Amino acid sequence: MTDARKMLDRRSFLGSAACTGLTLAAPAVFAQTPDAGAVQYEESANTNMRRNISSFRELDWQPYFSDTRNGAILVDTISRALHFWSEDQSIYKLYPTSVPVSEDLTKRGRTEVVRKVKNPTWSPTPAMKKRNPDWPDFVDAGPDNPLGTRALYLGWRYYRIHGTHDTRKIGRKSSNGCIGLFNQHIEELFELAKVGTQVVLI
Repeated sequence: MTDARKMLDRRSFLGSAACTGLTLAAPAVFAQTPDAGAVQYEESANTNMRRNISSFRELDWQPYFSDTRNGAILVDTISRALHFWSEDQSIYKLYPTSVPVSEDLTKRGRTEVVRKVKNPTWSPTPAMKKRNPDWPDFVDAGPDNPLGTRALYLGWRYYRIHGTHDTRKIGRKSSNGCIGLFNQHIEELFELAKVGTQVVLI
């Protein structure tokens, strides 16, 4: 089969999948594939933007945490996914994320949730402002806010797990260091996580 034929068959499949109700939010399509833990993202067919495809790795909490006291959040920057386990391990969640655009903006290691904020405001960090001097100094809560509808502030200064109104960013290397989720996912995680929830970024 030629490469052109393969591409056409793939586009036909994705188009039909979207028509059968697998769409979660436009312009991104969030579709569970037959492979365990694999998730695909495709840009809307009427855009010329690049497709983004991310396959989640199935991970367990034991290699990264000694226990799940206060709950545990594992951010996998390789497969661009966030795993959450409740303290009693009765709840497990897996969410697609955005990750930092470059290695130098990527922070890895162990921290915790230190603050939870509904409808957060946003100000660029000094480093962001230096790179982008035309950016505003302050953005109020609302649809133009880069932090979306909820934010979990981490023990590292300037680092957060937050929502986004720009769904195109999810599944991409698109952030300045933070971890982004769909607003509906951060709102769910916001209710599950608490101040003191353990966080590991790998």
